[in-house]
Amino acid sequence: MIDLAKTIGKFATATALAGLCASAAFGQQEAGQIMASDALNIPEDISLLQPGDPNSRSATATVNGQIITRTDVEQRVALILAANETESVPEDELNRLRMQVFRNLIDETIQIQEAAAQEMPVSRDEVDQTYNRLATQRFGRTPEEMATYLQSIGSAPQSLKRQIEGELAWNRLLSRNVAPFVNVSTEEVNELMERLKASKGTAEYRIGEIYLSATPTTRAQVSANAQQIVDQLKQGGSFVAYARQYSESSTASAGGDLGWIRLEQLQNPQLESVVRGLQPGQLAGPIEIPGGFDILYLIDKRQIGMADPRDAIVSLKQISIEFPKGTTQQAASERANEFAAAMEQITSCGQAESAAQPFNADVVSNEGLAIRALPEALQTMLLDLDVGRTTPPFGSLDEGVRVLLLCGREAAQADAGPNFDELMAQLEDDRVNKRAQRYLRDLRRDAVIEYK
Repeated sequence: MIDLAKTIGKFATATALAGLCASAAFGQQEAGQIMASDALNIPEDISLLQPGDPNSRSATATVNGQIITRTDVEQRVALILAANETESVPEDELNRLRMQVFRNLIDETIQIQEAAAQEMPVSRDEVDQTYNRLATQRFGRTPEEMATYLQSIGSAPQSLKRQIEGELAWNRLLSRNVAPFVNVSTEEVNELMERLKASKGTAEYRIGEIYLSATPTTRAQVSANAQQIVDQLKQGGSFVAYARQYSESSTASAGGDLGWIRLEQLQNPQLESVVRGLQPGQLAGPIEIPGGFDILYLIDKRQIGMADPRDAIVSLKQISIEFPKGTTQQAASERANEFAAAMEQITSCGQAESAAQPFNADVVSNEGLAIRALPEALQTMLLDLDVGRTTPPFGSLDEGVRVLLLCGREAAQADAGPNFDELMAQLEDDRVNKRAQRYLRDLRRDAVIEYK
């Protein structure tokens, strides 16, 4: 079975791009790991921001006596750029990425040290096992091949292993010192379930957020940084990747995803108004709010407890023609018009092959495909299409021209919503995340950090 989605790349949306980039990332900032903030009070003139030899081992900071070098930073930056398939980055953008990586490495070092101090360090064997599993299961490489690949992109196995050690250490600390002390009562969950039932039919939004804090002193610079992030996102950058690296919200570890919420949960009339005017896949910002700036991305929207037509399952046939090399624009246009006219005459799925034959057109099928999985432009076409009819033609001189024939549609079912256990888990995760923020803030405050 051929995946039709691969043949309609010109309709790809920012949502698809973000998902691809997120899946490529090296597990950066897993759930529970909190991004650093200006609480670190990092000086602006550290040597990290100056050009230099990336192989230099000179220290940029010591954290409780442990050195973080420029090489540590550059190797981690190389990991991130490779994960997001980024070939070139403007120097100012690269410097901001280096600074955020530097903050992350400080947090990582503190977390590893704290786990060791509490006599539950992550062993070398645990790190190696996770590294080997990552190499074979996610990247299809042996550990040796993975090492060669990392070196080829300017990174190193020890950089990825250090990140793995930090994540394992932090999860271990949260499991012992935070999670056991989080309690959610049955009454709280039942009350939330009742509120959800009462809100059936109202609009719900899934929003991505990048939050940058600002003070009166830093407002202008933070605003400029936020605008540059927006410009990069509009050029195809991954929202998930940028949120993980730059957002100072607790949602950074989830790529900025706030999950499904009602607009009043934003607790800001200005943000509510902005989101209400967005369509899925659209970006807004930077928006100045108390304490900083927000960049918002509408991932999706739906009505609570109601069936969404985009969840319908469809069976499709794609009928496509290609133009021989050297075909003029006029000749291609004439042939495309003839093709379009013939496709309009189709009234049933069984006519696909016979209608395609005069044009030497290819016919491929795909069944059990959710409309939601297609690019937004095609979703709109299919929602209004009768079974047995084709979409308007789309394509180009280079790619050829094609139509989609709707052979069947299975109506979407209403979402029953989260059950008791799922709501309990959501509330617990939220409280663990908030306590984790405070825990890391306390560890930063107690650490002795010296900048070089």
